[in-house]
Amino acid sequence: MSDIFERIAELGIVPLVTLDDPADAVPLARALVKGGIPVAEVTFRTEAGAESIKRMAQEVPEIIVGAGTVHTVEQARQTKENGGRFVITPGYNEEVVDWCVKNNMPVCPGTVVPSDIEQAMNHGLKVVKFFPAAAYGGVKTLKALAGPFAGIKFVPTGGVDISNMHEYLDLPNVAAVGGSFVPPPEMVKAKDWEGVTRVCEEIVNKVYDFTVGHVGINAGTQENASNVTDRIAELFESDKRETPIAYFSGNLVEVMKIPFVGTNGHICVDTRDLPRAMAMLKRKGVEFDEEKMFYDKAGNLITAYMKEEIGGFAFHVRQRPKA
Repeated sequence: MSDIFERIAELGIVPLVTLDDPADAVPLARALVKGGIPVAEVTFRTEAGAESIKRMAQEVPEIIVGAGTVHTVEQARQTKENGGRFVITPGYNEEVVDWCVKNNMPVCPGTVVPSDIEQAMNHGLKVVKFFPAAAYGGVKTLKALAGPFAGIKFVPTGGVDISNMHEYLDLPNVAAVGGSFVPPPEMVKAKDWEGVTRVCEEIVNKVYDFTVGHVGINAGTQENASNVTDRIAELFESDKRETPIAYFSGNLVEVMKIPFVGTNGHICVDTRDLPRAMAMLKRKGVEFDEEKMFYDKAGNLITAYMKEEIGGFAFHVRQRPKA
């Protein structure tokens, strides 16, 4: 996977942008960045495509801008010349893919059948588009493709929206999802850039879905930890259970028997998507403690502790079990 597609996979969302007026490119790009989704697939469905890519690349360097609906080598060339950083095609186009590979332009070709995927693999590609996703079986088909194409990541589009994006993002072979649900076309036409930002923030919140898993209390001794847990369990009618280093009162509180991280204790923050949540926090300058990473029996990371204390509390981010 190219560095660009790795960064896009960390975000999980590829906004599909179609502009009639290149003057809208910069304010739209800034709205996407402010909303937490700094990427734009600008389509060549209108004559404004190439110029829009150029303006975004020059004036909003924070955004990862590329081209979508690329049908020709000339469009791919224009994308590169105008500062675009990736190309996405609606179907598998051998000429476009070959040009992109030879000219070091990251490309994500459209695929719907195994033969398309094989063609992409012959060019050394690791990420392909799956379009139109809903019409070709959606999640069920992607699950079936995971076995024979274990090294391939997909970007499903077509029938993907805010209501079902998690069904796709939860699949280990999905790099990201795309579609015109962000930015909403009606908001772009109305030049409602604040509205675009709000929609982006809503989507970002749904991707991470942060909730408090529990609060950790440093009780100092085992006896004190037991007494604290008993009182909490009594007040909130929760069960008391014991682990080697702590007592739990339901899922509310973890009371430590031994000295533990955090001056006062720790806070567990659960997330729907731990890898993407960690990537987002790293973009905000968060450092994670490599010695406090915890894995399940299959080797999957399930908990990561931040190095930073906030208000005397350590924080760790934990993968919420998926249904």
